[in-house]
Amino acid sequence: MTATSAAALPASEEVRPAPRRWGAPLWVGALLIVLAFLVLYPLLMLVFGALSDSNPVVDGFGAFRPSAKHFIDVLGNENVHLAFFNALAACGGGTILAVVIGLAFSWIVVRTDTPFKGFIAGASMIPLFVPPLVAGVAWGILGSPKTGLLNTVLKWSGIDFRFDFYSMSGLILVFGIYYAPYVYMFTASALRNMDPSLEEASEVSGASAFTTLFTVTFPLIAPAILAGSLLSFVVMLGIYGVPAALGAPANISVLTTYIFKLTAWSPPLYNTAAAVAILLMVVTAILVWAQQRVLSGKSFATVAGKAFRPRALQLGRWRWFTFSLALLYIFVVVVLPTLALIIAAFRKFLFIKDFDALFDARAYSWVHFNSVFDNPLTMLSIWNTMKVGVLTALVGGALAFAIGYTVNRTQVSGRRSIDLLATLPVAIPGLVVGVAYLWAWIGLPGGLYGTIWILALAFVARFMPDTVKALSTSFMQIHKELEEAAWICGRGMLGTIRTIVLPLARPGVVASMTLLFVLAIRELGSSLFLYTSDTTVMAVLLLDYYEGGNVGKTAAFSLVQTVLLAVLLGITTWLSRDAAQGTAKAG
Repeated sequence: MTATSAAALPASEEVRPAPRRWGAPLWVGALLIVLAFLVLYPLLMLVFGALSDSNPVVDGFGAFRPSAKHFIDVLGNENVHLAFFNALAACGGGTILAVVIGLAFSWIVVRTDTPFKGFIAGASMIPLFVPPLVAGVAWGILGSPKTGLLNTVLKWSGIDFRFDFYSMSGLILVFGIYYAPYVYMFTASALRNMDPSLEEASEVSGASAFTTLFTVTFPLIAPAILAGSLLSFVVMLGIYGVPAALGAPANISVLTTYIFKLTAWSPPLYNTAAAVAILLMVVTAILVWAQQRVLSGKSFATVAGKAFRPRALQLGRWRWFTFSLALLYIFVVVVLPTLALIIAAFRKFLFIKDFDALFDARAYSWVHFNSVFDNPLTMLSIWNTMKVGVLTALVGGALAFAIGYTVNRTQVSGRRSIDLLATLPVAIPGLVVGVAYLWAWIGLPGGLYGTIWILALAFVARFMPDTVKALSTSFMQIHKELEEAAWICGRGMLGTIRTIVLPLARPGVVASMTLLFVLAIRELGSSLFLYTSDTTVMAVLLLDYYEGGNVGKTAAFSLVQTVLLAVLLGITTWLSRDAAQGTAKAG
């Protein structure tokens, strides 16, 4: 009996691994096919569009007339050069301002005894959730040279100065104040992890606190500052909403608005748009590569092995000054634009002859809201936005979980290729994703173009790096021994994932799906080339209202979108917290 059992054991072991040996390659192959479908195929079609003379609408799918004419024309086009220069100037100036604000906030929150630091840290992240077009519209209402609310107040105050946000300086200011949180996230983390003994040594040598700040602290976190700066620049470079709202009235064209103009002309210049999109993507890819090089270096050597706690600088009475600076930033970024939208949304006419007219109750009504909700496209856009958000969250969350688990928890061959393809969209601005999906699907039979699904798939591809990164942290916190124990007990791979990994990673999964849902709701760039009258989403309808010239309707719908986004953020945050508490109790 024993001999028989001993002889049977190797045979059973030889039989069981066979499906597993085939399972891993099939799983990797399936993920690679999905990623190729979402990322590689649209990018190849974008290159095809830039290097051909075919029209996807007229010629359909399969017609290919090779031609480098459009790409060569783009490289020598003065309008492209001007748009490129304007983009560099606006994003470069905005990045400098974002570094100043983000660095100041991180120092105030991490290294000083400023009161209410938790509130400051939380409130400073609010700009990340404001749709760029809403921000641009709000600051246009505030800083219009003729009817701007700020200029009305200045005139009433007798101050001989007027704002003009329809300018390059306006673009730079709005970019800087709204994308400073990216710099804050990097520099605050670096300041928390830095050994304060180096600063103490500087002060023992006789240097003042502020001299130490600029000669020791900031130089030591230079890699984090540079990484945050590059990320801010990359994000600004791909934004369409702010330049459309503030640059277009002043005839300031940047790469994103120029690409949209090319497709809005009659007939649409799809080939030229593809060529300019590739130029934008190449510039973005170079900057993303530079950021990754900075982050992958051994530049954070100030983190010591021993335990330490960053020392809070005692500011004395100055701590109320730093608190006032934080409140001023929150007031400028959150309160002022919200007030501007409320006033413009409820006033019958935005023209305000003097300061007292602001408080004339007869000038306010619900007329713009009534007009917005009388439009059947309004409810359709809200419904479409919800559907796209849910589809993006479910499909993107499931795909990100599969990719994250394969890359972080397995040793299968091919996982590096999966990681590379999943990370590739980080270098592709949203507008470029939209142009690529336009070329990929507009001439292809099957009916995907013009449906909710193409919007959802574009969003999944666009935000895949963010989702996978958010999930990777959760996977790395789960010890491998838990899975090994399940395998010893006889559970297979899928059973282990279902009973061990997924419950423990649930907070990360819910958080990543929440992130996808929010990003999909506020995304404009990827939607511009993929929607139809039946699949209009809120971001596109808001742009239509703005381009229609009715500021009141634009402000009213901006408030509708903002309130809806705030409510959904509250619900999803509650769900994320509930998931985290459920996991903690289970543990």
